[in-house]
Amino acid sequence: MLSGWREVRARRPWRISAKLLIISSVVTVIGFSAICVNVMLDMRRGEEALARQTLENLATTIEADVSRNIEIYDLSLKAVVNNMLLPEIAAVSKPIRHLILFDHATTARHFGAIQVFDADGRLTIDASTLDPQPENRGDEEYFRVHRDNPDVGLFISRPMLFRGAYSIVLSRRISDTDGGFMGVVAGSIRFSYFHELFERLSLDPEDTITVLKRDRTIMMRRPFDLDVIGRNLGDQEVWKPDNLKAGGSFAGQGPIDGTPRLYVRSSGTNPLFVVAGKPLGSVFALWQREALRIGAVVLALALFVLGSAIVLAREIGRRAEAEGRLEEMATTDALTGLRNRRKFDNVIDIEWRRAMRQKTQVALLMIDADHFKAYNDTFGHQAGDQVLVGIAICISDSVRRAGDCPARYGGEEFAVLLPNTSVTEAFEVAETIRGKVQGWSDGGAGSTVSCGIASLTPTAGMDWAVLVAAADKALYAAKAGGRNQSVVASMQKLSLVA
Repeated sequence: MLSGWREVRARRPWRISAKLLIISSVVTVIGFSAICVNVMLDMRRGEEALARQTLENLATTIEADVSRNIEIYDLSLKAVVNNMLLPEIAAVSKPIRHLILFDHATTARHFGAIQVFDADGRLTIDASTLDPQPENRGDEEYFRVHRDNPDVGLFISRPMLFRGAYSIVLSRRISDTDGGFMGVVAGSIRFSYFHELFERLSLDPEDTITVLKRDRTIMMRRPFDLDVIGRNLGDQEVWKPDNLKAGGSFAGQGPIDGTPRLYVRSSGTNPLFVVAGKPLGSVFALWQREALRIGAVVLALALFVLGSAIVLAREIGRRAEAEGRLEEMATTDALTGLRNRRKFDNVIDIEWRRAMRQKTQVALLMIDADHFKAYNDTFGHQAGDQVLVGIAICISDSVRRAGDCPARYGGEEFAVLLPNTSVTEAFEVAETIRGKVQGWSDGGAGSTVSCGIASLTPTAGMDWAVLVAAADKALYAAKAGGRNQSVVASMQKLSLVA
């Protein structure tokens, strides 16, 4: 038991070193991994910020183009409204009236001809012809809005089929000098304008551009889908205005399809605003490739470091075991398995100094096999060795404390160091050893032991050789008194008593 405990003590520093090596390697790997994760997250945030900035620029550019064209077309509508209030407009001929009304009207291939409707919704003037066909728009939303709300100003309708083409209708109210309703002037911007605008952009197939009214009605969308055009997002419970405020962004599933995208909304205050979207997979595609590459390198390095640490830890363990075996061989008596004289001298020196500091007692047993030389000469060296082994076993069985040190002192003589032990306790241990040897001897071994006991508290200037000399004298006294007995040394009177 004692031998095993000391083996553990001897090997513990190496075990701690191996554990520290593994722990430090794990901490290093975790540290580098954390740094790499932080770097990759910064890269991801950078990619997202770059994509957000690109989409914001795109949405702002499209909104500016759309708003400029609406503003230009609205100027034409305002001019027609103002000219309709001229007193002489009703008296002039149709060609002159066209010249007055539409001389400054903007014309473009995506702009529909401006039309004028009277208070009943009947078409009275058409910029595209002097003799328009009969037509009534009294039931249209834009007509009813202007009729019922004098202060609407420019009204942009929902996407609709207007004069044979999908368009958005722009309209203004015509009021007399007293504010009375005289009719509506209306024009249109065809979807072809948006298609041409979007085609000029360099977009990926999954990128989206959505043009919406302030009431969140989808006016146009790329990719184009008639089932989506005209839908009002206010009808969707899960897609609230707070999801995407003016000038803000949103990452996730949008209101139209299930593809997760990064959406950015333009920040202008125009009648129409633009939302640009890009799939998150495209936004982070480059980052994902870099993250996989860096992650693979870090993983390989981590495995290499951990593998190397494990190999080194095993080598340290093997070295510790080898050194433990060497120390065991250097400090253990090969025959009895007890500590040898060199180890005993080292231990007694350490314990003597400790007892001196702590002012505690140290006891020493000197044990000698009785009539061993005669027994050895009679029965041979092998039988003598068996006797020594038997005595060593009896000593080991009787000395069980971790700090005790039983040793073969030399030849047939043994020593047992008992730190922090009084003379009474030491005497009990000695008697236990002597009794066990006696019992074993009665079984046929034919050997007994004599024990000398000394115990004292070290003081400054005192050497442990004093303790050894006292125990040795007590041993000689035991032998002189007839052997097979234990004798205690009296340190005060320097005499021996049984």
